[in-house]
Amino acid sequence: MTRTNTAPAGRAWALLLILSGNMVLDAIEVSLVLVALPVIADDQGLSLLTVQWLMSGFALGFAALLTTGPRLAVRFGRRRVYFAAMLGFALASVAGGLADGPALLIATRVVKGACAALTAPMGLAIIGTAFPEGPERRRAVSVYSLFGAAGFTAGLLLSGALLEAGWRWIFLVPAPVALVLLLWGLRVVPHEETVAAAPATDRAGPFVAGSPGRGHVLLRTCLGAATLNGTYHGLLFLLTFQAQTELGLSPWTGALALLPACVPLAVTVPFAGSLVRRHGTGRLIALGAAAPLLGYLLALWRPPSGSYLTGTLPVLLLVGAGFVLSFAALNMRAAEAVPPPRRSTAIPLYQTAVQLGAVLLIPLTAWLLTAFDDRRPALALLAAAAAVGLAAALPGLRAEGRPRPLLQKEAA
Repeated sequence: MTRTNTAPAGRAWALLLILSGNMVLDAIEVSLVLVALPVIADDQGLSLLTVQWLMSGFALGFAALLTTGPRLAVRFGRRRVYFAAMLGFALASVAGGLADGPALLIATRVVKGACAALTAPMGLAIIGTAFPEGPERRRAVSVYSLFGAAGFTAGLLLSGALLEAGWRWIFLVPAPVALVLLLWGLRVVPHEETVAAAPATDRAGPFVAGSPGRGHVLLRTCLGAATLNGTYHGLLFLLTFQAQTELGLSPWTGALALLPACVPLAVTVPFAGSLVRRHGTGRLIALGAAAPLLGYLLALWRPPSGSYLTGTLPVLLLVGAGFVLSFAALNMRAAEAVPPPRRSTAIPLYQTAVQLGAVLLIPLTAWLLTAFDDRRPALALLAAAAAVGLAAALPGLRAEGRPRPLLQKEAA
């Protein structure tokens, strides 16, 4: 049995601030480095194919350890795993800031991604034991999610300021923040709830026995999330280099130009639950897949140029709309796609798929930008991947429109 360890109200909210602060650190890691990529490439003489590993390497480390985290928590305890990952994150940040070559720099990014793969879901699990089930826990999860969504925007804004002092500060600054959160957390994070080992049905995996239809739903949801995240990061990678190397914008101005792709999500996260309740996951996922596809097709038809308002901005707004519509709906669909006993296996699988989208599409985008003196092949790749995501979403839209069986209606 898992023993809950609900904390007193004041201590619980202090705990939430620590966990949410760590969530911000995980989120800003991507946008901080994104804006710095052209500067690092120029300073170190790196090609697009090499420097892109500073982004996709983080996603690779994240994906690699997501499914291992629950087993580590069972063996060593959530608290120990969480703090070990925070310490590893801080040490890797220092090593990255002092790295004298691309190999070590990329290696530290992989390590930081692996540490983030432990702290993000582990933090959510700790919230589940510190807050009583019901409205209080839902509010805590909403705050935690809001910090994560706002982290990407914060990273864009912070990156321009840090780059003025040198790109190495991009890697060094998270270290003291992580250490402060670690030291504070040692006093606040509950000492150990007993974590139950996964039942045999869960260890067997989310796709065995009982409900092949649910397995197909999970696979389609994973594919939709992977294409949404992968194409998003591929586009931002392309636009960042265009802004700084072709248009001559400063890192700060280039970062501001990307805000329409991430601010809408940060603003609308608190309302995501009501949006899903009103419109259903199937419709939102389909619309959230269609909007970015329209954006990539628009960019393919009229590649972003010097005119930001008519060229780049509409594409960013359509891509941002995709996240607003489908981010929460995809998460909820992934949780609902399998029976409760198998969710501890299914959710890490879904989160791994999200990261693998970036692992695959960022390097392919960089390769196409290098191989062709034209952005259209890279944009065509993103449009094709987005079309796959829309194709994966459409069956869910049709299923949601079907009348439910009488018994299911009565049970509801």
